[in-house]
Amino acid sequence: MRALSPSEAEKLRGLRRMKAVASAALVVATAVYVLARWQSGRGAGWAGYVEAAAEAAMIGATADWFAVTALFRHPLGLPIPHTAIIPRRKEALGRSLGEFVGENFLAGSVVRTRLRAVGLAGRLGSWLADTEHADRLAVEASGLVRGSLSVLDDVKVRQALTDTVTRGLGRTPAGPPAGRLLARLTESGAHKPIVDLLAERAQQWLQAHPEAVEIAVESRAPGWTPRFLDDRMARRIYRELLRASQAVREDPNHVVRRAIDSYLAKLAEDLRKDPDTMARADRLKQELLEHPATQRAATAAWDELRRIVLAGFTDEGGELRLRLRDAIVSVGQRLGRDGEWRERADGWVEQAAVHVVTTYRDEITALITDTVNAWDGEETSRKIEIQVGRDLQFIRINGTVVGALAGLLIYTLSRLSGLGG
Repeated sequence: MRALSPSEAEKLRGLRRMKAVASAALVVATAVYVLARWQSGRGAGWAGYVEAAAEAAMIGATADWFAVTALFRHPLGLPIPHTAIIPRRKEALGRSLGEFVGENFLAGSVVRTRLRAVGLAGRLGSWLADTEHADRLAVEASGLVRGSLSVLDDVKVRQALTDTVTRGLGRTPAGPPAGRLLARLTESGAHKPIVDLLAERAQQWLQAHPEAVEIAVESRAPGWTPRFLDDRMARRIYRELLRASQAVREDPNHVVRRAIDSYLAKLAEDLRKDPDTMARADRLKQELLEHPATQRAATAAWDELRRIVLAGFTDEGGELRLRLRDAIVSVGQRLGRDGEWRERADGWVEQAAVHVVTTYRDEITALITDTVNAWDGEETSRKIEIQVGRDLQFIRINGTVVGALAGLLIYTLSRLSGLGG
């Protein structure tokens, strides 16, 4: 038999006290009956009334003792039929308890009505709007995030992320999405700043490296051409390249710009419609996904993200924790002032609670039934008696008092009517 908890031990002491009081009432009734019976034999007129009341009190006390005791055990250890009801009917009790909880506490309508009456969203909003509560919640959330990241296996997480991204992108054709994106960029002119930047960088590079053109011309020139002719040709080409880059920078309608626009528009269309171009895009995508640099980039991204999150949530005055606290306060304030949003949140909570209750009601009631069924019969009886036995002792006390009053009333009426001799 398991040891009692402190609360159960206190209730057991209360039960024993009330049992002693109820038993004392029976002893007192018995003593009064004996005294009254003795006085009645000596001719005392009042003794008959007391004797009748005490006798009825004894009967009432004994009957109610039997009824209360029969719930939990066999009275006096005798195997009387329909006694020790709880140990014998434990399985039925567990089943009935499960059905009672399911019908009266886990019904969808009951949960919905109760939550609506509580106004959970409004109360939650008031609680969250308190900066102290929000800060405490942010601390708890930070600890949860840190704990989760600490127990995660970095190698497995990185592999899972890489596999997920690779599989997801591997199943998706690269051409059409890239074509649509490129078409939107060219139609909106979003690519023009990139062309401007390229033209500017080209002009700056030419200005900083004039010898590069000369070296390129000399390396490609035939061996029989004079050196001065090669130098002159190099200077001419350099000036033309410099002038062209300057023109591209300054003229928004330059032929090079129009050529780039046409090429990008054609490429966008081919990526969406041309099978060869689409196939090349898919091959390029696959090569990028399988390239070791991509794997290293995914690993580095996870490591950096993990470092940032841990640092942000570890520092009490960190930006992440402060932002989280402010976000919690903001949510609470909005729940407090925005009735529509509060009503919507209540609706979400109701739907979620009703879904959980209706979906898992059988599992919850089965848990109650199985738990009670797993209890030992005597242990079950003991548990229940400790919880409610003290109140049941009042039945014995009331039976003693009511029996005495009923006996006295019956005896008095009999005397007045002449039936009592």
